[in-house]
Amino acid sequence: MRQRIGLILTIIVALGVLIVINSAAYVQEENQEDSELAPNRSTYNARATGTRAFYDFLSESGYKVMRWREPPDRLLGAGGQKVQTFVIIGRPRVPIDENEAETLLLWVKRGGRLVMIDRRPEEYLLPPSGEWSVTTEFIVYPGFNDDPADQEQMTKDVKPVRPAQPTLLTRDVESVMPSRFFSAIKFFTSNKSSGDKKSEQDDSKSENANNDQVPSGHSGKKDELADTNDSAVSPAPVVHLATSSGALLLDYPHGQGRIVVLSDPFIVANDGIGLKDNLHLTINLLSTSAGLIAFDEFHQGRGTTHNAFASYFAGTPVLAIGGQIVLIILLMVWTRGRRFARPVPLPQVDRRSSLEFVASMAELQQRAQAFDLAIENVYSRTRRVLARYAGVDYNSPRSEIAARVAGRSTLKAHQLEVLMRRSEEAINGGPITERQSIQLVTRLREVEATLGLRMRSREVKQTAQNI
Repeated sequence: MRQRIGLILTIIVALGVLIVINSAAYVQEENQEDSELAPNRSTYNARATGTRAFYDFLSESGYKVMRWREPPDRLLGAGGQKVQTFVIIGRPRVPIDENEAETLLLWVKRGGRLVMIDRRPEEYLLPPSGEWSVTTEFIVYPGFNDDPADQEQMTKDVKPVRPAQPTLLTRDVESVMPSRFFSAIKFFTSNKSSGDKKSEQDDSKSENANNDQVPSGHSGKKDELADTNDSAVSPAPVVHLATSSGALLLDYPHGQGRIVVLSDPFIVANDGIGLKDNLHLTINLLSTSAGLIAFDEFHQGRGTTHNAFASYFAGTPVLAIGGQIVLIILLMVWTRGRRFARPVPLPQVDRRSSLEFVASMAELQQRAQAFDLAIENVYSRTRRVLARYAGVDYNSPRSEIAARVAGRSTLKAHQLEVLMRRSEEAINGGPITERQSIQLVTRLREVEATLGLRMRSREVKQTAQNI
């Protein structure tokens, strides 16, 4: 039992350290400040970039709202039949891939209403509408020093935006105050697609004209179909708010539903929803169609886990601590199952001489004629002890080192400086022979002996072994 006391105490200490580390990491994550570069647009976030104020207002005002924490494909099932408006605010923390975008757009085609409040939504979330294409463009990028909680800084040099025309989305809205980071919504038509459609229509007309077997009553049916197509909803986007740089709010049809794009999440954020008529505008965006309003929390990192235990401890370090404890237990079981202890290594006797490495390097340098490397090995130590003897830094100029050494010894400054200069030139690739390198090394050793600079204990030991 006494042999296991140390193991038990080690396990207890390790568990305590894990708890402290996970608790500290959890507190640090909670204290993370909001930023416009990495905003948290979740309806659970009550800080500047969050949208909890807007969600709580809708809920307390009697609107049918919910936080959608399921994957988008659930919208096509029984759970999504009650949802009439699906809201995506800001850049999601969990990216929306193309498959999920296709599911959302299919839900819109079946009559749903997709509201995207983002400065730069993905292109595959903005499908073309007939000949019209919609995209967004940044005007001003947020910086590191921009404080989302400072309304004056967020709306600096920005004028309120008035409705471009009276519509259901701009009802009771006199002006809206966006931030200076709003993006411009651009839309355009494709002339090529128009020409292709026109040529297809001409071909169909010519085929019908050349077909002599068409009954006389068939032309009346074609007129009815033409009238039906003319009375259909126009695919052109409708601009509700616009600035000189582009549209701020527009919507357009997609199948039997509609897609609404608002290019500034600051309007619905906690710190911006109270400015001007921002609240009226956001209510109009979501209340034009009756039914359940679902805010996307799945892509904000709040997806359901379908596990009651995991959901209860979500957002706390308990799950991480439990996983690490299980890992430690499995490691202990595996260690006990292998053997009692690790094998004792056999004693290894080093039969090599301590100068074997030095001799090998010397022979290698001599064969390769690397005289500069041999001089560098000696000169680096000599310069270091000279600098220490002179009381200056190692990187000081050689003239200063030579002058100070000459002032404290019988050596001449000029001769010492010339010796140092020739050594450095040889190290830097200057031409030198084997005899000249031996002469330089000999003079360097003489300088050390003249100054009484003692060798290191390791060098003394190697010299004694060599003798």
